[in-house]
Amino acid sequence: MSEHFFPRDDYFMRLALREAERALEHDDVPIGAVVVRNGEVLASGHNERELRQDPTAHAEIIALREAARAVGSWRVLDTVIYVTLEPCAMCAGAIVLARVPRVVYGAYDPKAGACGSVLDVLGEPRLNHRPAVAGGLLDEECAEMLSAFFASRR
Repeated sequence: MSEHFFPRDDYFMRLALREAERALEHDDVPIGAVVVRNGEVLASGHNERELRQDPTAHAEIIALREAARAVGSWRVLDTVIYVTLEPCAMCAGAIVLARVPRVVYGAYDPKAGACGSVLDVLGEPRLNHRPAVAGGLLDEECAEMLSAFFASRR
């Protein structure tokens, strides 16, 4: 995993943080994702598991579905996905299958992260696609939003 960030990465991660805040409106875990192509937001999503009562309604899945519709293909090429929390195994698998070339995430997830923390789905050499990964961007802000959410439920 690389920690190499580009100048606009901060801007797009802040958009993902704003998207994460939208999950709070329906008591979902505040995780947001933004898919960017050529410097423009192609799609976005936030957790909607509680809203939809759907275990697959993660921010990344919602954003990838919207991005695929926008480009008219299941291959979401020439994009970057920004996510406020390290993707889980399901989301990392979807990123691989969508052929997203680059993943930037905020907070590390030592319990379920699949970009190197618990598993490394995105770096698995036996898979046919391995995106570039940069983790830890605005990690304190991303982690604080999650910590505040869970603290309010204890």
